[in-house]
Amino acid sequence: MSQNTTEVIVGGAVLALAVGFAVYAGQIAGVGGTGAGYPLTASFRSADGVSLGTDVRLAGVKVGAVTGIDLDPATYRAKTTFSVRDDVLIPDDSSVVISSEGLLGGNYVEILPGGSAFNFEAGDEVLDTQGSVSLVSLLMKFVSGGGDK
Repeated sequence: MSQNTTEVIVGGAVLALAVGFAVYAGQIAGVGGTGAGYPLTASFRSADGVSLGTDVRLAGVKVGAVTGIDLDPATYRAKTTFSVRDDVLIPDDSSVVISSEGLLGGNYVEILPGGSAFNFEAGDEVLDTQGSVSLVSLLMKFVSGGGDK
């Protein structure tokens, strides 16, 4: 019986470790969050590199995530919906830009806060936006523009 008991205890420990690892990985990846926050929308000329779940950051701190991206058929712009934590109030003159983490890093949505005394409400649209900049187009401009002088 002692060998059976040992196997059950070791099996239970392995199972508990696997469940703990899965919960930890889910927290790191942001899976299964409470979804608390209020939605805002923004329209971008180009939303390259942004997808569902992309971080929304303020001063380098994650304060939300992208919850939807769709094409506006009237303006041909990428209409993006994102959530912001309830405890973070965004002034209504803030701007939203798509930034890059570096040369080889991914993109994220960055909120550049304004100085207004009034804040965005749930469902408001941020009008001051800047879309993503294509690295390939920048390199092409550099290569083709280098011989103009």
